[in-house]
Amino acid sequence: MTTTAFVFPGQGSQFVGMADAWLNASGQADSLFQRACDVLQCDLKALVQSGPEEVLGQTQWTQPALLVTAVAAWQGWQAAGGSMPDYLAGHSLGEYTALVCAGALDFDDAVALVHKRGQYMQSAVPEGQGAMAAILGLEDQVIESVCEQVNADIGKDGAVSAANFNAPGQVVISGHADAVRKATEKARQAGAKRVIPLAVSVPSHCSLMRLAAEKLAYDLQSVSLKAPKIPVVHNVTAKTCESEEEIRALLVRQLFSPVRWTQTMQYLKDAGVESVIECGPGKVLSGLFKRFDRRWPTASIQSPDDISKLDLNKRRNTA
Repeated sequence: MTTTAFVFPGQGSQFVGMADAWLNASGQADSLFQRACDVLQCDLKALVQSGPEEVLGQTQWTQPALLVTAVAAWQGWQAAGGSMPDYLAGHSLGEYTALVCAGALDFDDAVALVHKRGQYMQSAVPEGQGAMAAILGLEDQVIESVCEQVNADIGKDGAVSAANFNAPGQVVISGHADAVRKATEKARQAGAKRVIPLAVSVPSHCSLMRLAAEKLAYDLQSVSLKAPKIPVVHNVTAKTCESEEEIRALLVRQLFSPVRWTQTMQYLKDAGVESVIECGPGKVLSGLFKRFDRRWPTASIQSPDDISKLDLNKRRNTA
């Protein structure tokens, strides 16, 4: 039987209408959105179906919208008779989706948590004071060195740092706007093939998110966690974990620590994963796996039609 990993996308993969295929296919997705609406006391379903796009793009709404849509895709896979994967992982927000699908985190709790997470992230840094940029074509160590140089030059630790190690030669930096600008200049001087400022309102996964992490830690104390039924590879460590308290601590650290996605892909490769299925909107993660290893079979589940194209017999659980 093929060893498979399911991966769940983070912010940036959202779009108006992303859940339409699931909502039109069965009542399961509708039920999920109704539960989310009850938790958040808002019409999240209408927002996902009709927008407006600028509201869906606000962090506190993007996060629950993506989580619910990806869980709907996961339920669609299960309803079609798909087998349980051997590993789960999610990029940033997607880690919460992975924990829900692994049975470690209650769906309703997750919806409330990621909504608050988005609010805390948005309020942690005044608009315009933070920034993020993608740097292509440099090794991780070079980018880390560039950030250290900038921090030393301006005399402030953590002013800019690596936020996402997305794939070999693709790293996102995050921090104070001026520090990020200086780091991108140094990256160009170091030979970066491309530097792309990102249109974001929140500088994620850097020291500016420590206040948000403190608030999230308080909320997490009242949330029940369980050992995952399917191993989840965590962003902070790029390893699996079965301890409920450690998972809780990792979710807090995740807010101000880099997403180690390159290392996550390496972990899955070393674990013998033979195919990867991206579960949820977009194909961002599938692209990163292809960048990591073009020979690695990947697929994307964004609709019931995508599931029907996969050979379920090869992926069916024989246990």
